[in-house]
Amino acid sequence: MRAERRSKKTGAGIEFADHREYVPGDDFRYLDWNVYQRTGRLLLRLFEEEEDLSVYVLVDSSRSMGMGDPPKLDYAKQLAAAFAYVALANLDRVSVLTFDSGMHARLAPTRGKNRIFKVFDFLRDVVPEGETQMGESLRTFAAQNKRRGVAILISDLYDPAGFEAGINQLRFAKFEPFVLQVFDPAEVRPEINGDVRLVDHETGEYREVTITPRLLEKYAEAHASYRKRIEDFCTKKHVAYQAVQTDVPFDEAVLAVLRRGGLLG
Repeated sequence: MRAERRSKKTGAGIEFADHREYVPGDDFRYLDWNVYQRTGRLLLRLFEEEEDLSVYVLVDSSRSMGMGDPPKLDYAKQLAAAFAYVALANLDRVSVLTFDSGMHARLAPTRGKNRIFKVFDFLRDVVPEGETQMGESLRTFAAQNKRRGVAILISDLYDPAGFEAGINQLRFAKFEPFVLQVFDPAEVRPEINGDVRLVDHETGEYREVTITPRLLEKYAEAHASYRKRIEDFCTKKHVAYQAVQTDVPFDEAVLAVLRRGGLLG
């Protein structure tokens, strides 16, 4: 991770980056007179300047995130705090937000690692509630946050309307999404059998089913296929993606994400 990123713009830059053709209104101070003397062309010098990086940590707080041992939301909050701390220590502008069917709580942008206690206080009060509607939620987020930057999305991605709409809202609005999918081992291979009633955590809808070993295998295949579909989508759209299972020690998960790279530039 790094505290700044570089952009090509004219001004009191640090390193020369490129030329472009002069257009009326450009600052004469940045004309390259050496090139003009040699070629007669008016070219403007572009420099790489450092600019602040905004980091948005988006935590899915829908009811499905309350499932698991530990609950996925608890694990997601630990991840959120860890990445917020790293960004704060790098003097990035960090904001933490929660969503389900809409955007909810928000920690205003802050900077400096001593602000991590405000992040802890903020996350402590987040509880699972509501249904997931990522598309609508993240459309609102993009509209409310004009300053673009990195958007770390931490979610189980269980949206009946599909995960694509939410991620695309971030892409289309020129944020740089980093998707962390959190899931519990029991979601991959649930230890149940016989006649059971399955209840949707978010809607309360239920279905009576008879669980057999063959059905469990088919379910495991479907879950793996779903995760693969998310990974393929992110790869195709050049979005960084990492799946994280909650039985993996928290610190190992954080290190795995950081070593993987692609987060915060």
